[in-house]
Amino acid sequence: MSLVELIAQADERGLAASGLACLDRCVPLLGGDDEILRPLWASLTDGAGTGDWGEGLEQARGKLDAAGTGDEAAVLAHRMLEAAPAELSPAGVRVWADACSVASLQIHRLLDTAEDDASSVTVRREGRTEGMSPLVAAELRRQITVLEVLAGHGPAGLRRALEVSTEGRRVLRAVVSRRSRQQG
Repeated sequence: MSLVELIAQADERGLAASGLACLDRCVPLLGGDDEILRPLWASLTDGAGTGDWGEGLEQARGKLDAAGTGDEAAVLAHRMLEAAPAELSPAGVRVWADACSVASLQIHRLLDTAEDDASSVTVRREGRTEGMSPLVAAELRRQITVLEVLAGHGPAGLRRALEVSTEGRRVLRAVVSRRSRQQG
Protein backbone atom coordinates (compact mmCIF):
# COMPACT_ATOMS: atom_id res chain seq x y z
CA MET A 1 0.00 0.00 0.00
CA SER A 2 1.35 3.44 -0.86
CA LEU A 3 1.93 6.17 1.70
CA VAL A 4 -0.94 8.19 0.21
CA GLU A 5 -3.30 5.21 0.71
CA LEU A 6 -2.11 4.66 4.28
CA ILE A 7 -2.74 8.31 5.16
CA ALA A 8 -6.20 8.13 3.57
CA GLN A 9 -7.10 5.11 5.74
CA ALA A 10 -5.53 6.29 9.02
CA ASP A 11 -7.62 7.22 12.02
CA GLU A 12 -7.26 10.47 13.97
CA ARG A 13 -4.56 9.12 16.34
CA GLY A 14 -2.63 7.57 13.45
CA LEU A 15 -2.72 10.83 11.53
CA ALA A 16 -1.64 12.89 14.54
CA ALA A 17 1.20 10.46 15.27
CA SER A 18 2.22 10.43 11.61
CA GLY A 19 2.47 14.22 11.45
CA LEU A 20 4.17 14.37 14.84
CA ALA A 21 6.69 11.70 13.81
CA CYS A 22 7.61 13.67 10.69
CA LEU A 23 8.06 16.81 12.78
CA ASP A 24 9.99 14.90 15.44
CA ARG A 25 12.48 13.56 12.91
CA CYS A 26 13.10 17.13 11.70
CA VAL A 27 13.67 18.66 15.17
CA PRO A 28 17.46 18.86 14.57
CA LEU A 29 16.76 21.52 11.94
CA LEU A 30 14.86 23.55 14.54
CA GLY A 31 17.61 23.39 17.16
CA GLY A 32 15.49 21.35 19.55
CA ASP A 33 16.57 18.56 21.85
CA ASP A 34 15.31 15.00 21.76
CA GLU A 35 12.71 15.54 24.49
CA ILE A 36 11.03 18.68 23.18
CA LEU A 37 8.07 16.89 21.60
CA ARG A 38 7.58 14.26 24.36
CA PRO A 39 4.49 16.02 25.77
CA LEU A 40 2.86 15.80 22.34
CA TRP A 41 3.59 12.09 22.10
CA ALA A 42 2.15 11.62 25.61
CA SER A 43 -1.00 13.49 24.60
CA LEU A 44 -1.79 10.76 22.06
CA THR A 45 -2.08 8.02 24.70
CA ASP A 46 -5.45 6.80 25.96
CA GLY A 47 -5.04 8.42 29.37
CA ALA A 48 -4.24 11.91 28.08
CA GLY A 49 -6.52 14.85 28.74
CA THR A 50 -8.28 16.66 25.93
CA GLY A 51 -6.18 19.82 26.31
CA ASP A 52 -2.82 18.05 26.55
CA TRP A 53 -2.12 18.28 22.81
CA GLY A 54 -2.73 22.04 22.65
CA GLU A 55 -0.65 22.71 25.78
CA GLY A 56 2.23 20.57 24.52
CA LEU A 57 2.08 22.26 21.14
CA GLU A 58 2.27 25.75 22.65
CA GLN A 59 5.25 24.70 24.80
CA ALA A 60 7.06 23.26 21.78
CA ARG A 61 6.37 26.36 19.71
CA GLY A 62 7.65 28.57 22.52
CA LYS A 63 10.87 26.59 22.87
CA LEU A 64 11.43 26.41 19.12
CA ASP A 65 10.23 29.94 18.41
CA ALA A 66 13.68 31.21 17.46
CA ALA A 67 13.76 28.65 14.67
CA GLY A 68 12.24 29.20 11.27
CA THR A 69 15.08 31.04 9.71
CA GLY A 70 17.88 29.47 7.77
CA ASP A 71 17.94 27.28 4.73
CA GLU A 72 14.95 25.83 2.92
CA ALA A 73 14.99 22.61 4.95
CA ALA A 74 14.79 24.52 8.26
CA VAL A 75 12.00 26.73 6.92
CA LEU A 76 10.00 23.63 5.90
CA ALA A 77 10.50 22.09 9.36
CA HIS A 78 9.34 25.29 11.04
CA ARG A 79 6.24 25.36 8.81
CA MET A 80 5.35 21.85 9.99
CA LEU A 81 5.43 23.06 13.59
CA GLU A 82 3.43 26.20 12.84
CA ALA A 83 0.82 24.30 10.83
CA ALA A 84 0.10 21.80 13.61
CA PRO A 85 -3.56 22.07 14.61
CA ALA A 86 -4.25 23.32 18.14
CA GLU A 87 -7.02 20.71 18.48
CA LEU A 88 -7.01 17.17 17.18
CA SER A 89 -9.97 17.13 14.82
CA PRO A 90 -10.11 14.49 12.07
CA ALA A 91 -10.08 17.03 9.24
CA GLY A 92 -7.32 19.15 10.80
CA VAL A 93 -4.93 16.29 11.53
CA ARG A 94 -5.49 14.74 8.10
CA VAL A 95 -4.42 17.92 6.32
CA TRP A 96 -1.50 18.41 8.72
CA ALA A 97 -0.28 14.79 8.48
CA ASP A 98 -0.38 14.92 4.69
CA ALA A 99 1.51 18.24 4.60
CA CYS A 100 4.08 16.95 7.12
CA SER A 101 4.64 13.86 5.01
CA VAL A 102 5.39 15.94 1.92
CA ALA A 103 7.54 18.45 3.84
CA SER A 104 9.58 15.79 5.59
CA LEU A 105 10.28 13.93 2.37
CA GLN A 106 11.24 17.22 0.72
CA ILE A 107 13.57 18.04 3.63
CA HIS A 108 15.27 14.68 3.31
CA ARG A 109 15.54 15.19 -0.43
CA LEU A 110 17.17 18.61 0.08
CA LEU A 111 19.67 17.20 2.58
CA ASP A 112 20.57 14.05 0.63
CA THR A 113 23.86 14.27 -1.22
CA ALA A 114 22.65 11.62 -3.69
CA GLU A 115 20.35 12.58 -6.53
CA ASP A 116 16.72 11.50 -6.54
CA ASP A 117 15.47 10.75 -10.07
CA ALA A 118 11.87 11.80 -9.36
CA SER A 119 10.59 15.21 -10.33
CA SER A 120 8.85 15.53 -6.94
CA VAL A 121 8.26 13.66 -3.70
CA THR A 122 4.64 13.09 -4.75
CA VAL A 123 5.60 10.14 -6.94
CA ARG A 124 7.46 8.61 -3.98
CA ARG A 125 4.39 8.91 -1.78
CA GLU A 126 2.35 7.18 -4.50
CA GLY A 127 4.70 4.19 -4.48
CA ARG A 128 7.05 4.78 -7.40
CA THR A 129 10.47 4.23 -5.87
CA GLU A 130 12.92 3.56 -8.73
CA GLY A 131 15.98 5.81 -8.56
CA MET A 132 15.14 7.05 -5.07
CA SER A 133 17.97 8.57 -3.04
CA PRO A 134 18.93 6.71 0.18
CA LEU A 135 17.88 9.41 2.65
CA VAL A 136 14.48 9.86 0.99
CA ALA A 137 14.00 6.07 0.81
CA ALA A 138 14.68 5.74 4.54
CA GLU A 139 12.25 8.56 5.37
CA LEU A 140 9.55 7.01 3.18
CA ARG A 141 10.03 3.66 4.97
CA ARG A 142 9.76 5.37 8.35
CA GLN A 143 6.54 7.16 7.41
CA ILE A 144 4.99 3.92 6.16
CA THR A 145 6.13 2.02 9.28
CA VAL A 146 4.59 4.58 11.64
CA LEU A 147 1.23 4.41 9.87
CA GLU A 148 1.26 0.60 9.65
CA VAL A 149 2.20 0.17 13.32
CA LEU A 150 -0.57 2.49 14.47
CA ALA A 151 -3.13 0.94 12.14
CA GLY A 152 -2.22 -2.53 13.39
CA HIS A 153 -1.74 -1.84 17.09
CA GLY A 154 -3.63 1.37 17.91
CA PRO A 155 -2.39 3.15 21.05
CA ALA A 156 0.00 0.26 21.76
CA GLY A 157 1.83 1.18 18.55
CA LEU A 158 2.80 4.63 19.83
CA ARG A 159 5.97 3.33 21.49
CA ARG A 160 7.17 1.73 18.25
CA ALA A 161 6.23 4.87 16.29
CA LEU A 162 8.33 6.94 18.70
CA GLU A 163 11.25 4.50 18.32
CA VAL A 164 11.07 4.82 14.53
CA SER A 165 10.97 8.59 14.86
CA THR A 166 13.92 8.65 17.26
CA GLU A 167 15.99 6.58 14.84
CA GLY A 168 15.15 8.99 12.01
CA ARG A 169 15.97 12.01 14.18
CA ARG A 170 19.43 10.56 14.91
CA VAL A 171 20.04 10.04 11.21
CA LEU A 172 18.95 13.56 10.33
CA ARG A 173 21.00 15.03 13.20
CA ALA A 174 24.09 13.28 11.77
CA VAL A 175 23.30 14.58 8.27
CA VAL A 176 22.81 18.14 9.56
CA SER A 177 26.05 17.92 11.58
CA ARG A 178 28.05 16.62 8.62
CA ARG A 179 26.56 19.29 6.36
CA SER A 180 27.46 22.11 8.77
CA ARG A 181 31.05 20.80 9.07
CA GLN A 182 31.34 20.76 5.27
CA GLN A 183 29.97 24.28 4.97
CA GLY A 184 31.96 25.68 7.89
